[in-house]
Amino acid sequence: MRLRLRAGPGEVSALLYGAGLLDALGAEAARLLPAGPCLLLTDRRVGGLHGARALRSLRGAGFRPRVLVLPPGERSKTLASAGRAAGALAAMGADRGTPVVALGGGVVTDLGGFAAAIYARGVPWIAVPTTVLAMADAALGGKTGVDLPEGKNLAGAFHHPLLVLADAEVLATLPARHRRNGLAEAAKMELLAGLRSGLPRVRGLAAAAGGDGAALERAVARAAAAKAALVEEDPRERRGRRILLNLGHTLGHALEAATGWRMLHGEAVSVGMAAAARVAEGRGLVAPGGAARVAEALAGLGLPTVLPAGVPPARLRRFLRVDKKRAGGALRMVLPREDGEAVVEEVPVASLLESRGPRRRGGGPRPSRPR
Repeated sequence: MRLRLRAGPGEVSALLYGAGLLDALGAEAARLLPAGPCLLLTDRRVGGLHGARALRSLRGAGFRPRVLVLPPGERSKTLASAGRAAGALAAMGADRGTPVVALGGGVVTDLGGFAAAIYARGVPWIAVPTTVLAMADAALGGKTGVDLPEGKNLAGAFHHPLLVLADAEVLATLPARHRRNGLAEAAKMELLAGLRSGLPRVRGLAAAAGGDGAALERAVARAAAAKAALVEEDPRERRGRRILLNLGHTLGHALEAATGWRMLHGEAVSVGMAAAARVAEGRGLVAPGGAARVAEALAGLGLPTVLPAGVPPARLRRFLRVDKKRAGGALRMVLPREDGEAVVEEVPVASLLESRGPRRRGGGPRPSRPR
């Protein structure tokens, strides 16, 4: 799949999705940028698996990469890490034409894009996502950022990559838990159209969740194309359409932070989507039993749908109160509908917590430190 995402004057991203693309990274980058120095940002795990191929491709096209390797996981997505990346750019004498190449999952692409946004008031960057989550969602759309102790993604900038290059072959190295984690974002894109049409498609993601490579490639490309279309309509979330991409993220972001990042992003978003469906059912937006059908479909992908044990409500409230979409004392929350596109409504924090459903009593993915 080859698409162009137009996100505003002078902001165009080339989106390349397919098998074997990592070896073409240098050639594709050279279509958009003059060869020269660049910063390759990755983490230890991804760098060990795929760094050599990326370096070989970049060097073969005339680029001279400097490599910065970070510890894997959400705990690296900080202002301090962004400062390290900016410092590496400064140390190599980077100017406004020196690109950042972010090779990794959503943490690396969020962080690499943010470092590119703040260095010299903006340098170009290329996203090379290596996880389902990053390919389907995090690497495209121009939202970059880092976490603060007070909450997830509270420091950030809109800064679109010049290129998103997603090689489906690298997903073969992804642990099963991370494969399922990323499919939460693909499920989200299907549910945005309404439960009647979306739930059958969510159930159809089961083959991808089980490790079918072709099904996984199709699911990722479909989710990416759908997100790109929404982003193009509302690039900076000012006209109301792009906010729909936050389905499940209100509770999801709070849950990630409240568990100390032990829950993966997609797992937390899955719990958030199930909660949003319960609120929607309570408001008559979905038919009776609709929330149970959403939870069943998500559970069929191996995703959690209820809060893990041991998360204090007070801790969740703390992080919900710094949600970027809040308005006064209420949350601006995306709610699915039975038929038709999701809607945005104000939901009191207390109402959301009352709709949490039963706590998990064994089974399903257990929170653990992100890899």
